[in-house]
Amino acid sequence: MTKSAETRSSADPSRPQQAQGRTLRGAVEEFVRQLLFVSFGVFVYFRVRGLTEGDAATANVHGRDVLAFERRLGIDVEQQVQDLVLGHDRLVTFANWVYIWGHWPVIVVTLVCLHLWRRHLYLLLRNAMFISGGIGLVFFATYAVAPPRLLGVGLEDTVTQQSVAYRVLQPPSLVNQYAAIPSLHVGWNLLVGIVVFRATRHWLLRFLAVVGPLLMAVGVVLTGNHYVIDGILGAALALLGLALAGVLTPRLERLDGGVRHRLHQLRVVEDEPVDPPADQPPGRGLVGDGPAEDPAVPRPQLGHARRRDQPPMQRDPVEGHARREPQEEELGSVAR
Repeated sequence: MTKSAETRSSADPSRPQQAQGRTLRGAVEEFVRQLLFVSFGVFVYFRVRGLTEGDAATANVHGRDVLAFERRLGIDVEQQVQDLVLGHDRLVTFANWVYIWGHWPVIVVTLVCLHLWRRHLYLLLRNAMFISGGIGLVFFATYAVAPPRLLGVGLEDTVTQQSVAYRVLQPPSLVNQYAAIPSLHVGWNLLVGIVVFRATRHWLLRFLAVVGPLLMAVGVVLTGNHYVIDGILGAALALLGLALAGVLTPRLERLDGGVRHRLHQLRVVEDEPVDPPADQPPGRGLVGDGPAEDPAVPRPQLGHARRRDQPPMQRDPVEGHARREPQEEELGSVAR
């Protein structure tokens, strides 16, 4: 530590606490800013998705077209898969819980933890969700598809029949019933799994990162909310969003860093003390004008000095120059 640093630390012991307070305040402000930004994005997503709900008849036609397409591919197993669990209440409840509590609560907890400990992965996940969600809104608005539970083909809506929690997490006014394709339940859970797997080396978290998206892919079919192909398309859309976010996120970080640096240079920090030069002890001197003023040394007089016993100077109105009034002793001597 240099002499000037020792002088500053001994002169102002509260500076470490002030720096720590500014750091904590900045972290809280950044967290609140990100919370508001993400919350606004989620609200806009649900609001736009709810307002773009298509016609029921058209959505049903598209739903039957999806089933016919799956039949040609040999993957129309929605009815068979649901029949395996309908007679087992615990399996149905587990599938409902995966669909309800394994989506938004998991996403929120993951975003918060990543923001606190893996900020670069938080930005990657956030941007990937925004990109894939924006593309998904285009699908929802242009190609309305009724889910299997609304087609009247024998599939049951297990979530609505046995749970009310989902309607609390997603109010009906923000839900588009005909937004079956693509399944962002599967896509966004896949994004969470990929990012969590990259963020940690703990075996349990990595196990959940792998199993979670698989459980969601099965759960959306068991509950009658999505077709098999919905999960496939949702996963493909999420991977596309992740690839685009991987390209854009570093550039956005550099841009954000440059803006913050310029704002920091323009900011005037009023509570930051001015550091004196290393060779100048603390005192009443002006910063940059040399050593501090010593009270024992008399200050130099500026201008013309006058002794206290010297009479004041007066200007002669005739001669135009200053003259001194004679004192009493001088007047007396002249009289004598």
